Amino acid sequence: MTSDAPLSFNQAVRGISEFIEVAIHNILYSRHPGLNDYISGAVKAVSDELAVGNVDKVIMVIKNKEEVPLERYIFAIQNMIQVEHFNKETSVEEAMTASTLGHYFRSFLVKLSMIESELGQYPLPDDLSFAIILELKDDKAPTVPQGKDPPPWVPASTQHTTAGASEGAELHMLRAVDTGIISLSLAVQESEQKLELEKQKNSKGKQKAT
Repeated sequence: MTSDAPLSFNQAVRGISEFIEVAIHNILYSRHPGLNDYISGAVKAVSDELAVGNVDKVIMVIKNKEEVPLERYIFAIQNMIQVEHFNKETSVEEAMTASTLGHYFRSFLVKLSMIESELGQYPLPDDLSFAIILELKDDKAPTVPQGKDPPPWVPASTQHTTAGASEGAELHMLRAVDTGIISLSLAVQESEQKLELEKQKNSKGKQKAT
């Protein structure tokens, strides 16, 4: 299938999964082989759930040593059409092309690279960590492929999920795209705790200047 042909359902799933993996690497600047393998495995599991239409959001949360979330990178997913299993490799007439989707994802990455200048900068300790969280649609559970191991997910701490965000958190929308099959939007959320750290830092700076 050429890049000028409309996407199939499976192509849309693969494209979105690959973009999420690239975006996570761009956020983390990850180069360690073990870390790369972990991210690749997590995104493969996300892709499996995307393929059956279970996904509501994929979140990469940055947290401190006390497990307090500082930032959430939120990939929100919505299936726009239902496709029968036997048609998932067939082009969808009204879908965008692979070439167009590639252009969109490049613009996503540009916006992602620029967002740091818009976010409040908090002190970066050496003990920051991250987690990849999958939020499913309300009536869904992780799939268990027949004859295979259970899905590689464990229950997430509520404070790391989007439901755990306080009213004081700030959300920054980056970009959205509707492929004609699946829509994807990307946002960054600064937690109230992170914003409070920034206020404390600025306050100390003013006191020193005085």
